[in-house]
Amino acid sequence: MTDDRRTEEGGLAPWFDAGRDEAPLPSGDWLARMEAMALEMQPAPAPAGIATPERAAPAWRGWLRDMLRGLGGWPAMAGLVAACATGVWFGVVAPSELSDWLAPAGRDAMTAIEPASGFDYAMLGL
Repeated sequence: MTDDRRTEEGGLAPWFDAGRDEAPLPSGDWLARMEAMALEMQPAPAPAGIATPERAAPAWRGWLRDMLRGLGGWPAMAGLVAACATGVWFGVVAPSELSDWLAPAGRDAMTAIEPASGFDYAMLGL
């Protein structure tokens, strides 16, 4: 046991050591039941003489499906479409308030965008 572990455990270290020494082992009956349940859940192997027919998917569906899965599925694609539509809308119809905020009218324009107060700017010397 490392010294770090003993210092972390403090006065309870002897109790933890005793618990580690007397770790309960599973009974043979329990292990046999678990093995039987595991073997029951395994799929049966297919006979060697029978081949399963494979359907060939079109090539374009493979990369499209992989790309969609990589992006996060249809919910993520819906978010991307909404963000794209919003960006196009802002590009076509520019809000006038945004251009007023970004106009270099002086110090007030900076405080309109930045969440810092005038006291913060005074302390920074801006």
